[in-house]
Amino acid sequence: MELNFEIESTEKNTPKGKVENTRISDGIFMVKVVNEGENSFQLKREIDQSLIQFYFAPEGGAEFHFNEGRYSLSLKKDGCLLFYNPLMALPLNIEVKVKSKLLFLYITVENLHKLFVQGSEEIAFINKENINKKFYAEQSVAPIITLTLNQLFQNKMNGPAKEVFDRAKAYEILALFLNKEEGVDVENCPFLNDEQNVERIRLAKRILIDEMASPPTLKELSREIGLNEYKLKEGFKNIYGKTVFQYLNDYRLDVARQFLDKDGMKVNDAAYHIGYTNPSHFIAAFKKKFGVTPKKYLTGKLSNHG
Repeated sequence: MELNFEIESTEKNTPKGKVENTRISDGIFMVKVVNEGENSFQLKREIDQSLIQFYFAPEGGAEFHFNEGRYSLSLKKDGCLLFYNPLMALPLNIEVKVKSKLLFLYITVENLHKLFVQGSEEIAFINKENINKKFYAEQSVAPIITLTLNQLFQNKMNGPAKEVFDRAKAYEILALFLNKEEGVDVENCPFLNDEQNVERIRLAKRILIDEMASPPTLKELSREIGLNEYKLKEGFKNIYGKTVFQYLNDYRLDVARQFLDKDGMKVNDAAYHIGYTNPSHFIAAFKKKFGVTPKKYLTGKLSNHG
């Protein structure tokens, strides 16, 4: 089996738009995509149903269009999309946005099983009960994975050394992504058979982010997206790996840390900005997530810069 992408253009690869296809080993393929031009470009390809598909965006992003453009998914900076459909080949139409660097990884279930045979029952794809089921996940990636992705694009090696480097980094990304201790197991999503439900769950996430300081209740959120509370809760956890309000709380605390990092915002102001009316509750939640209080976090940053 071979897997190659080409830019849908008469110019094909140019200095500002490149696609590099690499066969890592039997049943494992890697595609690096760079768009440094001023216009987006298209990649079209049918993906064999035997392949698990990983899509990463260390820079920029892309739009994935399905069913002749009737349904789309966004791949955003520092994000990952994951597809697996053993029932049918998946035709892809990918719009690569300007100023983007993307990495695609494809691996067969059999090869993934060979790599992780000792822990195969802990990985949803290769659990025997799930091997014939479809999977979908959308999530942000850990900073350590982003670092590895950037190393792939910054690599200046050539010849055999480059081949060894690319192969090692592809395996490293798979290992980091599927590491159970990092909490990135992908749950089976029962909503894949209904694309409208998937879109509703994604809409729920966007509403939570847009209204994080004063979020709707579950009842209000389910009414707004047109999905009952049970399907909202089950679907959200299956797709994002967390309950609705676990996801919201983690997102808010990440935003608060960014305020402290970049904007020099005071602790109380950061708390109020993300929706905490009681600063002591914010401090407790921040310490639970990051291991230190906001004040100690700021003190540590200032001492490091000093």
